[in-house]
Amino acid sequence: MFHPRFQALVKKELLLYWNSPIAYIFIVAFLGFVFWLFFRGFFLVGQAELRGFFGIIPWVFLFLVPALTMRMWSEEYRQGTVELLLTSSITIREAVLAKFLASLIFLAIALLATISLPISISLIGNLDWGVVFTSYFGALLLGGSYLAIGVFVSSLTENQIVAFIVSVLICFGFLIIGDPIVTFKLPGFLAPLFEFFSVGVHYSSIARGVLDSRDLFFYLSFISFFLFFNIQTLKLKK
Repeated sequence: MFHPRFQALVKKELLLYWNSPIAYIFIVAFLGFVFWLFFRGFFLVGQAELRGFFGIIPWVFLFLVPALTMRMWSEEYRQGTVELLLTSSITIREAVLAKFLASLIFLAIALLATISLPISISLIGNLDWGVVFTSYFGALLLGGSYLAIGVFVSSLTENQIVAFIVSVLICFGFLIIGDPIVTFKLPGFLAPLFEFFSVGVHYSSIARGVLDSRDLFFYLSFISFFLFFNIQTLKLKK
């Protein structure tokens, strides 16, 4: 059970999205991109499956999630409110976790808004709902990884554009590090290591309908790693 103070902080961070155009622009852009890109190829394939949809998610998230996180700490620095936040009764750990959890809830809402897509596809063919739900869960874990990177990078600078660009580059690096185009020339012992640190490889595994404990362990460790360094960065600034 979360402390009421922490719950209030999460609610405050979540309301900041809905009280600004950011939430609505993000959801419209997200739905527009994924629906358009999916249906471009869906009628060519002619099969009632969502592999194309879930294959698009990592690339759409690659640009939209950093746009969601770039202002989190940068805006606090610019407005000078970070000093008030870090010297209040709220701990740095609570502040970081609240920002991350609020953004993760918002991202889950955006993903939930696409549920009409699998429902529509299921009406015209046999859809494996087990794979669909597993893939949605994988998408949320992937999005959480991007969010953890973005929130951390935002704590390093007050320039939102810099935070956005750096976040995109880091997310892109962890997405393709395990791709065959990167690993095919690596020594045999290095390729599995690169694949292990790739958020894309673990996402692909879950999107196939396989919920492996190793993938869960990776994502939870990955997210915790960047949140930990976010906390340490703010402690140094304090």
